[in-house]
Amino acid sequence: MADSNQISEEQWKEKLSEKEFHVLREKGTEPPHSGKYNTHFEEGKYKCRGCGELLFDSQSKFESNCGWPSFDSSVEGSIEYKKDTNFGMQRIEILCSNCGGHIGHIFDDGPTESGKRYCVNSLSIDFKNK
Repeated sequence: MADSNQISEEQWKEKLSEKEFHVLREKGTEPPHSGKYNTHFEEGKYKCRGCGELLFDSQSKFESNCGWPSFDSSVEGSIEYKKDTNFGMQRIEILCSNCGGHIGHIFDDGPTESGKRYCVNSLSIDFKNK
């Protein structure tokens, strides 16, 4: 959906569930260990729940034990990075580069060679089998 940024907040409310809207549009966070993709390790692709943009490949997913799905890399150009100082913390927010939906945050404490941990809300993504 190339013009996802042109969707009004009312249209987003119609398209998404209340919880999905809270995460994707209001920058909310689902409770730890509650998301359906937290311990999900099938082969396939993870897409933005808001617009369908491809964000992550299952090969980049790993078990971080942090309570949210974790990836060590994203599909090139799919993620926008924004400084987030909410709640007295210094973090980097990750957003879908197509629709601007809040996906989660990225940290420099990943166990793989990239050293990155994309900490993602399950409510912000959909999975497509390989």
